[in-house]
Amino acid sequence: MASINLIDSFAEFKDAENIDRPTLIKVIEDVFKTLIRKKYYTDENFDVIVNDQTGDLEIFQRREVVLDADIMNDDTQIELSEAKKLDDSYDAGDEVYQEVTMESFGRRAILAAKQTLASRISDLKKNILLEKYKEREGEVVNGEVYQVWKKEIMLLDDDGNELILPKTEQIPTDYFKKGESVRAVVKKVELRGNAAVIMLSRTSPLFLAKLLEQEVPEIMDGLISIKKIVREPGERAKVAVESYDDRIDPVGACVGMKGSRIHGIVRELKNENIDIINYTNNIQLLLQRSLTPAKITSMNINEETKYAEIFMKADQVSLAIGKRGVNIKLAQELTGFNIDVFRDDLEEGEFDIDLAEFTDEIDAWVIEEFKKIGCDTARSILNLTNEELIRRTDLEAETIQDVKAVLQQEFDEEQNGK
Repeated sequence: MASINLIDSFAEFKDAENIDRPTLIKVIEDVFKTLIRKKYYTDENFDVIVNDQTGDLEIFQRREVVLDADIMNDDTQIELSEAKKLDDSYDAGDEVYQEVTMESFGRRAILAAKQTLASRISDLKKNILLEKYKEREGEVVNGEVYQVWKKEIMLLDDDGNELILPKTEQIPTDYFKKGESVRAVVKKVELRGNAAVIMLSRTSPLFLAKLLEQEVPEIMDGLISIKKIVREPGERAKVAVESYDDRIDPVGACVGMKGSRIHGIVRELKNENIDIINYTNNIQLLLQRSLTPAKITSMNINEETKYAEIFMKADQVSLAIGKRGVNIKLAQELTGFNIDVFRDDLEEGEFDIDLAEFTDEIDAWVIEEFKKIGCDTARSILNLTNEELIRRTDLEAETIQDVKAVLQQEFDEEQNGK
């Protein structure tokens, strides 16, 4: 075999890895020059030629014609008598080009060259993939679910590249089936072992930011800026936005007419409640907006210690705290303040009792359940119906009735004592 069509032999690599033809040809040349160096110790007087049209590979050895008596190195020189056998016109000082057959390297060496070529192309694929997705970090991509595992799912992009969406980066209510299309943001691109890993996320605040950017042209155009996003994936998110044009209402622009812009994002995030608030440098106003949908009566702020006492009516406390404390947690993350919520609607002469006073009669974990929904005093519990408490907590009806009986007895004794 005088030549070998290597490009066609390795066409599957080119097709799969999107490696351009000149790069592939250069890799083939490098691999066979290495093969030449192993046999001849140098490749300086060898030419490796790959035909980019047919894929044929040919290797030629260049040797200087010297007088028979002057021969010193058979690899770089050829005797004049030997050169004359090839072509009678050769003379001392000329260069002879002779084709090197593949058979001369041996079957084992050719097999090793093919394995090296496969390895080199694999490295090229890895580097191309890393470079491509490194530039796309922070972008939203689409992928088709290819494999679902317990801790992660594998997606394939349009080019067949593997993308990983870990369970920890999925919204708790996400459920995907093979073949389903999934949107996520490229969170991280890294080399793990010998493989390129493209990590996606649907829980990152950046995912919500990019979705808003796609839906709200004013954000894309730079007229509205997203100052900060905090999320409890699948439950609630708070987005602080600011307009650089006084004529544009940033909240209204993000929500859209009748919620047209925000509804699609809410569906994508599995009905995650999204509070869009107008950013301000006024801390008091920002705190008030961050606790949406609760309404505040008054507050005390210590900017040095980043602490705020918020006072509101009893029916607003649970709204401020939110289910499992999510609303107040996000408000704290958004503002950077530690927030405590207090009731301020006690009538003159009316008293209340902190739940901590009942640790002898009520289990600590039960008290903690009530505190999670903003009920930290006896009256805050007694003012709510059993149905409301059952709905908001993980407590059973019997437990709630027992707690209410203990609390009511305390008030009755106080009243009788008067």
